[in-house]
Amino acid sequence: MLALHTIPDAFSIVECKHIVAALADVARQDALLVGQTQSHELRKAELVWIDDVAELDWVMDRLIDVVRRCNSATFDFDLREFAESPQVATYKATNNGHFGWHSDIGAGQAASKRKLTLVLQLSEASSYAGGDLEIMPTAQVVLASRAQGCVSIFPSFSLHHVTPIQTGTRHSLTVWAHGPAFRFLSLLSTIRNRRQARFQDGQ
Repeated sequence: MLALHTIPDAFSIVECKHIVAALADVARQDALLVGQTQSHELRKAELVWIDDVAELDWVMDRLIDVVRRCNSATFDFDLREFAESPQVATYKATNNGHFGWHSDIGAGQAASKRKLTLVLQLSEASSYAGGDLEIMPTAQVVLASRAQGCVSIFPSFSLHHVTPIQTGTRHSLTVWAHGPAFRFLSLLSTIRNRRQARFQDGQ
């Protein structure tokens, strides 16, 4: 079923706090969009990558196991690798943290092969207002759990967004599982390229 899959308590509260604390002194970067472009109108957040912190090596092992079990039970996608480092995003009310509607699949060697998106809720739900992760796996919008330690997994082509933070700060971890590009997306790309070629030939 191509919908949102939720795993409560995938990480303990203590583990979530440890991840956030371990990244506290790591240099952060402005969050970019798929394709490495920047637009604060669409996305305002700070990013840090798990691979930059040696003491968090165990996190990736846990994420791989969570994705493996979830994919086997729910999605059955052809997954081959984790081609990108897990990233922790920080959304702050003080700078209007948010992320507009988007899909995680885009141009680029890694982004074009994203198949499953995993989001781990690191912050305590009561520590911020706003900042909801909403996903549109079908025609209806679904609210992801705000419970600390909960993992939300959904197909990477699903539209989703993070509503503006009103108070406090939200920390979340995102990682993608990769595999051969979805066939219907490859077909759409082929059709688009053919149309562009015909248009250019007609000029």
